[in-house]
Amino acid sequence: MAGEDDGNTTNGRRRRRTRRSAVRLSKLYSYACGRRPSVADDHSVSRIGGPGFSRVVMVNAAAGEPPAAADLLQHQQQITATTNSISTTKYNLFTFLPKSLFEQFRRVANIYFLLSAGIAYSPLAAYSSSSAIAPLVIVLVATMIKEAIEDWRRNQQDTEVNNRTTQVFQQGGDGDGWDGDAAWSFRDAKWKDIRVGDIVKVHKDEFFPADLVLLSSSYEDAICYVETMNLDGETNLKLKQSLEVTSTTLPDDDSFRSFAGAVVRCEDPNAHLYTFVGNIEIDGQQHPLSPQQLLLRDSKLRNTDFVYGVVVFTGHDTKVMQNSMKVPSKRSNVEKKMDRVMYLLLFSLIVISVVSSVFFGIATGDDLQDGRMKRWYLRPDDTEIYYDPNRPAVAALLHFFTAIMLYGYFIPISLYISIEIVKLLQALFINNDIHMYHRETDTPAHARTSNLNEELGQVDTILTDKTGTLTSNSMEFIKCSIAGTAYGRGITEVERAMARRKGAPVIPNPDNMDKGNNSGIQQQQHILSSSDSEGNNDKPAVKGFNFVDERVMGGNWVNQPRSDVIEMFFRLLAVCHTCIPEVDQESGKISYEAESPDEAAFVVAARELGFTFYKRTQTGVSLRELDPSSGKQVDRSYKILNVLEFNSARKRMSVVVKNEEGKLFLFTKGADSVMFERLSGSESAYREVTQQHINEYADAGLRTLVLAYRELKEDEYAYFDRKFTAAKNSVSTDRDEKIDEAADLVERDLILLGATAVEDKLQKGVPECIDKLAQAGIKIWVLTGDKMETAINIGYACSLLRQGMKQITITLETADIIALEKVSDKTALTKASKDSVARQINEGKKLVNASSGESFALIIDGKSLTYALEDDTKDMFLDLAVGCGSVICCRSSPKQKALVTRLVKTGTGKVTLAIGDGANDVGMIQEADIGVGISGAEGMQAVMASDVSIAQFRFLERLLLVHGHWCYSRISSMICYFFYKNITFGVTLFLYDAYTSFSGQPFYNDWAMACFNVFFTSLPVIAMGVFDQDVSARFCLKFPMLYQEGPQNLLFQWQRIIGWMLNGVACAVIIFFLSTASLQHQAFRSGGEVSDMATLGATAYTCIVWAVNLQMYITVSYFTLVQHVCIWLSIALWYIFLPVYGAITPSFSTTYYMVFVEALAGAPSYWVVTLLVTAAALIPYFTYAVVKSWFFPDYHNRIQWLRHREKAKAHPDPETSADVELSQVLRQFSVRSTGVGVSARRDATAVLRHLNVDYSQSPTPGAGVVVVTTDR
Repeated sequence: MAGEDDGNTTNGRRRRRTRRSAVRLSKLYSYACGRRPSVADDHSVSRIGGPGFSRVVMVNAAAGEPPAAADLLQHQQQITATTNSISTTKYNLFTFLPKSLFEQFRRVANIYFLLSAGIAYSPLAAYSSSSAIAPLVIVLVATMIKEAIEDWRRNQQDTEVNNRTTQVFQQGGDGDGWDGDAAWSFRDAKWKDIRVGDIVKVHKDEFFPADLVLLSSSYEDAICYVETMNLDGETNLKLKQSLEVTSTTLPDDDSFRSFAGAVVRCEDPNAHLYTFVGNIEIDGQQHPLSPQQLLLRDSKLRNTDFVYGVVVFTGHDTKVMQNSMKVPSKRSNVEKKMDRVMYLLLFSLIVISVVSSVFFGIATGDDLQDGRMKRWYLRPDDTEIYYDPNRPAVAALLHFFTAIMLYGYFIPISLYISIEIVKLLQALFINNDIHMYHRETDTPAHARTSNLNEELGQVDTILTDKTGTLTSNSMEFIKCSIAGTAYGRGITEVERAMARRKGAPVIPNPDNMDKGNNSGIQQQQHILSSSDSEGNNDKPAVKGFNFVDERVMGGNWVNQPRSDVIEMFFRLLAVCHTCIPEVDQESGKISYEAESPDEAAFVVAARELGFTFYKRTQTGVSLRELDPSSGKQVDRSYKILNVLEFNSARKRMSVVVKNEEGKLFLFTKGADSVMFERLSGSESAYREVTQQHINEYADAGLRTLVLAYRELKEDEYAYFDRKFTAAKNSVSTDRDEKIDEAADLVERDLILLGATAVEDKLQKGVPECIDKLAQAGIKIWVLTGDKMETAINIGYACSLLRQGMKQITITLETADIIALEKVSDKTALTKASKDSVARQINEGKKLVNASSGESFALIIDGKSLTYALEDDTKDMFLDLAVGCGSVICCRSSPKQKALVTRLVKTGTGKVTLAIGDGANDVGMIQEADIGVGISGAEGMQAVMASDVSIAQFRFLERLLLVHGHWCYSRISSMICYFFYKNITFGVTLFLYDAYTSFSGQPFYNDWAMACFNVFFTSLPVIAMGVFDQDVSARFCLKFPMLYQEGPQNLLFQWQRIIGWMLNGVACAVIIFFLSTASLQHQAFRSGGEVSDMATLGATAYTCIVWAVNLQMYITVSYFTLVQHVCIWLSIALWYIFLPVYGAITPSFSTTYYMVFVEALAGAPSYWVVTLLVTAAALIPYFTYAVVKSWFFPDYHNRIQWLRHREKAKAHPDPETSADVELSQVLRQFSVRSTGVGVSARRDATAVLRHLNVDYSQSPTPGAGVVVVTTDR
């Protein structure tokens, strides 16, 4: 053992020397680089030990001296209270049966059948107890098996996670506890065995097993890189750095042998991913901890060989598990209405049971009159209480319970399980639809829940994010403004749409761009040629770079008048970022791992224009720059002193760097709204022209950032660094405010360099998809955080807006509001803003109400939206928005997105669908009736919170118009058919009971009744729910107005449901009376035998099996081999059941003993009655269907009929003359025209041409826009 220890010690020293001598690629710093937090920096009042901050963790307690009694008690309580094992299952071995049964009996139908099963074990039973309870048991067992399988899969995932291994510092088998350290080392242990206070070693590309406080890492400065995609969906790497006091004393495995006695005191378990407050006490000194030292469970170690950490939270105490809230329970409108229909059926069942009991009581009272027995076969003179003529009221009451059980087949017991099976299969078809498969990312559609399939066919309003949803979130550097000069020849999709809107011709004249610095952008807007045609077509395309301008490309920028500003501009792009370079060892090509697509586009642009960022070390970056004097590439390095990160509040990012000459510079880039107010008044001469360029870029749909810098003095920087480091190390409640105050010390008096413009291209097929959805009558709202100008122009590009559509703009960017903001009177500002928004909303409503046939677009900014969503104004805002064809909410926060979604969902009562791709869209995705996540560049958090995930926005067209319509049509027809077949069966039971003076005698054999829903009628309805198509996919897309059957709920309205129920009643009446009349007064067979109850019941049952299955042939619109097999197999099963069941001993088969072989099969009248009665039973629905299709057709009936008629003509191609007729006919029945989309724009143009409007005399394009602001 000693030799082994010596070897370990030698290896440890060698690792330390190697570690300290090698220059590690730290690559990225956050906030302060090179300065570690210390307790001396924390001058604030600590919250440790107070409420919510009571956790005490003894670090490596088992290897050190026993801690103080109080700390040990607290520590031991935490260890025993929580383990690192997690469970996401719904059940366990002991709770499965009670919880699963509880879930099943939350359904009122199952409660009813349970009560019926209870009655079956009493003398009141109408048939045998086993046949009564068998269907309920089958349904419950099938559902519970499904639940068990799903929960078992979750358990398998939990087991896999809990049994993962990591290295924990622990004692081997030869150690003796507290005394020695020879047997202590890092050994493999399962995640579930980790406890609070353990020291863990995690290696590269491994997940963190618990929430850890970082102690040290393989890097010299104890930093590490963490991927948090499993937590927040972000794919960029986060940098963490340990405290200096732990990193210097714990460099390797051996150093932990003597490390014990440290105590971590921190906050209690909570769900806040980005906050952590605590301290660590080492040798009596306390050192503050921050989120910079916290490594969260389920995040992954990247670009770092290994790290050491101490466990502070385990299992369900970890932040990721604290955030694992249950997905909101969502139920479709169809399912909710189905519950109401079930209540109606239950009410009807009780009513007919009461009627039956009343008549039975009357008949029982009349059974014995003056010693004469009316119903002698019941022996009223010698009977039990159930038929006692002396107590008819009691007999009637008891008969009520018999009737409740007898008529139970009114309630379709297999409906719920059948619908669950159908929805699972429908989801499988959605998942495997090749037309919704994105080949580039290998991403299919995924229905994450099957509960809402039919809801996809009833969407009234879509609320969508813009960036990454309508656009590709793949940024391309396309234009820039430097020193007041606009550069970049590229033409954006928005500019092309704008030019089409203005009727501008194609003028590919790039030479005109040089004539004046200020007019370049306006001239570019008239060029509709691709930027690729203006550049070098031989050069391969560069991802993120679509910039073409010979004035700066190829090193030509050195000849520009302000080449010094251009040089600083490109240098800032190459330095001010948090990207990580990755060099391909074979090709030498450099790629970048960036926090956002914007950052990557900037660094790529700098590289393509001569400033290549190729290396990042612990404290600096290295560039390969183009030297203006020599014209050659030279290597330069810049020491990164501080990084002031970007966030939504700051809206800017800065870095403090020191160049090779020792000069200090602050490089800053940010939004124009915060950057221009920080510029130096004397050294930013081209501020106005840059602002003009930024406005023009925004008009072109581009995302802009302002670039500026300043040179810092040594004493100025030293003062800032002290303030900034102290603020960063603070653990007080105002830590963020202190950091902002420190950053504000240097982020002022900046010198303007220029502005960048990147294009976020529309996703493929977005305008066409929006056009189809608009034709389908679906309203589309865009909720975006972008500027109003950018959002408006994207709206034009994707056809949400069009020329001639009047715009109602609600904004608080007005002179009087801005003046109040400068006064800083919050009370007056709030009141004035609220009054302004209310006034603008009322004026907008007047415009909408006064117009007839005009289309309006509502555009509102984030500030105004805050007041529009308040309780006393939100209803007015919703009324205005609903009256507009499209709605665009700009500068919206994630919370506002969720609130708008809730307002639309609750205010309209219609189905809403929210679609987004980022973590900021999770709120509205969960709030909407249906949440759709796009698996894009912003991680998977939106997908994980969604009900359905797709790869591209354009797939929404097929998801809704095809699968949504099919699922709604199938589920609606399926439920109606279930009610029809059960009412048909149940009414025959009621009629026979009435025929026998309500004696409670069942018409059919008990096991035949038990098998009706399970075997003889279940398969065809399931096949219809999976395979039926009222209209083909091509025609669903060709005539999107067919989709309106869903939002209008035409296929599951009460009229249709009651109609199917009446059809069941009519069918039952025809079958019962015709069967009875046919067999009542004549010999049943050639031997002269008359039919008995079993023969009559079996004949009527046969007619019902044939009728309800052949009804499917009339109902179904699209037949497959599966449906044919299911229908004929169901009928065949009845004919198999009769002889097989009849061959069983009479004690079991009872009345059906040999009934088929000896009575039915040889009787011609049985077969004739079956044929004629079945045909007669189908006549009412067939007649109704013909009349409705000819005189009162639904949307799908019109398409079916006209398509069939077209096929009968000489030209069977439906793309010819039928197109025009179909379009004209269907448009007449559209619920409304939203005025949105390419078609609406084309229709508006056609109307104008019809009215002979002269476009040359029309006003400017903005003249058609109605802007409602406070400037009135």
